[in-house]
Amino acid sequence: MSSAPPPPSQHPTHQSSAGLLDTQQARDRSPSPLRGNVVPSPLPTRRTRTFSATVRASQGPVYKGVCKCFCRSKGHGFITPADGGPDIFLHISDVEGEYVPVEGDEVTYKMCSIPPKNEKLQAVEVVITHLAPGTKHETWSGHIVSS
Repeated sequence: MSSAPPPPSQHPTHQSSAGLLDTQQARDRSPSPLRGNVVPSPLPTRRTRTFSATVRASQGPVYKGVCKCFCRSKGHGFITPADGGPDIFLHISDVEGEYVPVEGDEVTYKMCSIPPKNEKLQAVEVVITHLAPGTKHETWSGHIVSS
């Protein structure tokens, strides 16, 4: 019976200057708790908005517009202002009332600037004033209502 010599090591070792054995193999990294997760949104929601920003927004004028789009699963949408201009961002936490907004709903809202540069605007205190006719509306609890 012949015994074959053991195969050579795939990752040779050598002795470091400190007398410890080092391997050339790359270390397996432990999984990061944040790896694969979504980075937190920098947009101020009702919960993260500062008190002073909330006060400034609540003291501002009420605007009218039409819901351009809203995605419940993503948690945001856009409003087209009645007086024209660029679309206004709408976050799910700023919708008042029992219905999820859909395209064509008439809404009233106030505006708040979005940090850090405060160049863009966000709709706050959004209230649906007229449901879009001929569409199905969903309540926050999941019930479907035809309008």
